[in-house]
Amino acid sequence: MTNQNVVVSDTKSGINMSITVAVSNSSIFATTAQKPPPAPGGGCGGGGGYISISRKKILKDLDVNGGWIESMRASSPTHVKSLPSLSAADDHHHNSWIHHHPSALDMFDQIIEASKGKQIVMFLDYDGTLSPIVEDPDKAFMSEAMRKTVKKLASCFPTAIVSGRCRDKVYGFIRLAELYYAGSHGMDIKGPTKSSKFKKAVDQGLLFQPASEFLPMIDEVYQQLVEKMKSTPGAKVENNKFCISVHFRCVDEKQWNNLAQEVKSVVKEYPMLRLTQGRKVLEIRPTIKWDKGKALEFLLESLGYANCSDVFPIYIGDDRTDEDAFKVLRERNQGFGILVSKIPKDTHASYSLREPSEVMYFLQRLVQWKRPSLLRRRHCRV
Repeated sequence: MTNQNVVVSDTKSGINMSITVAVSNSSIFATTAQKPPPAPGGGCGGGGGYISISRKKILKDLDVNGGWIESMRASSPTHVKSLPSLSAADDHHHNSWIHHHPSALDMFDQIIEASKGKQIVMFLDYDGTLSPIVEDPDKAFMSEAMRKTVKKLASCFPTAIVSGRCRDKVYGFIRLAELYYAGSHGMDIKGPTKSSKFKKAVDQGLLFQPASEFLPMIDEVYQQLVEKMKSTPGAKVENNKFCISVHFRCVDEKQWNNLAQEVKSVVKEYPMLRLTQGRKVLEIRPTIKWDKGKALEFLLESLGYANCSDVFPIYIGDDRTDEDAFKVLRERNQGFGILVSKIPKDTHASYSLREPSEVMYFLQRLVQWKRPSLLRRRHCRV
């Protein structure tokens, strides 16, 4: 392990910062230094930047002009069960979306065929992917069946959890020491504490935190938001160490504008922080160029697969923040993303699954496919 000084810059905010990280002797940013190819067509739009909407644009939208509230609604779609019957046009749109993002279960054989001769590496979001979305984020427990499935998966493939949650909190939900954990949207990455046969390039001490200098600021903003949200019934503020989540799942929609204004009043005083949205959550995080896509690239390099053509990453997630990882896979032309959603959404993912139960079934099929092949190889060696 050596200390490496990395300069991270944000052209949109004019920020440059030097970060010292403990890394292996490999070049962590080898893949990120390359000029990315143009964004693929057909998925969600956007340019090559890592901050999709400028800070000024976000804060402008927070004004009482209806745009921000519509954005909050768009990122928090109505539950499928409460939707009215689909019109012919809606039904056609849904069928067209499924055609372009077919079920990963229906396409399982084709997926396996594409992965032949390559090392599968698994990346999994947590909320809405391994666990159901619940009103109280502190009670987003995964089922024991899912936990056993993920444990078996990790015995077959290198497996990482990439979540917006605090790394310690998501580890508390999963409790599997053989996994990689990337919390706070990838700003807090730690390698397995239990021996793993898959690790090539790192030792047990892998720890990467590119936003450490923001910790005092994050704590300060968290305390302010806790006070602000006391006036909004149902709002919950969660400290995810390197980012803050303001959950409005239990807030009356009539109060959303007030909640957004309160968040704005705090964030506008901190130009080094930016505001993003997820499923009924507003998130405040540092303006550095780091997201789940960067975390995916970092983990692939840490495992020794930075410039390998025989690696096959699979990323499964349900939220807007997972799009950064889906986009990276499209740009690398390696592996694919799977979006977990019951309704059509603009996405860079190649396939879809409807809910965590389907995710579990897909993972179980991967394990079942891998284990017989392992047994066959052992038999041949004997």
